[in-house]
Amino acid sequence: MDKRILIVEDEKNIVDILSFNLSREGYGILEAYDGEAGLQLALEQDPDLILLDLMLPKMNGFDVCRAIRDAGRPTPILMLTAREEETDKVLGLELGADDYITKPFSMRELLARVKANIRRSGMAGMAPPAAPGGARLDLGRIVIDTDLLVAYKDNKSLDLTQREYELLKFLGSQPGKAFSREALMEHVWNYEGYVGDVRAVDVAVRRLREKVEDDPAAPQFILTRRGLGYLFNA
Repeated sequence: MDKRILIVEDEKNIVDILSFNLSREGYGILEAYDGEAGLQLALEQDPDLILLDLMLPKMNGFDVCRAIRDAGRPTPILMLTAREEETDKVLGLELGADDYITKPFSMRELLARVKANIRRSGMAGMAPPAAPGGARLDLGRIVIDTDLLVAYKDNKSLDLTQREYELLKFLGSQPGKAFSREALMEHVWNYEGYVGDVRAVDVAVRRLREKVEDDPAAPQFILTRRGLGYLFNA
């Protein structure tokens, strides 16, 4: 069955261009021209990915994204925005969007991000290979069960999103090694050879720290190395 993409965008010319190019790549397309219709299709049709504009009639993209996440749906969401304001982009990420792309965007870049997020989402449903020595990463107070896809702190499970789990597992699999934001976008977000805005990494790290650290303002596990990036301190 073809992967299906829901386009929630009120400008018909943009919908037509996206629909044409995505269909040519073999994706099934669902279309909505306002936020309420987009939310209804997202919950009823359960698409494989959502392209979500921010400025929509009836219900804006922020509220649509929040409602989808509040419903417990992990569907990858890429926000489309003509806005350049940093607060808008960060708010979208904080509400649970996986990434954003600013208009005008190149179709090649959009298709690459769509492919990467659908691939990552599909891989999340598969049982991973066992880690060396077993299916657990024992990192002291933090333990990651790579079979169950669950992380624990002090023997209590952590309520992590899929992205937060993947970020923690990647950093925890190589403790002490710092990774740049670009490297994390490539390895965790699956954006091969990524160059561009890496703010999504900072937001994901901040949200992860809020869940794993005793004091997020003074992290012990997820550390920043100035000029190098982020690392897990075992």
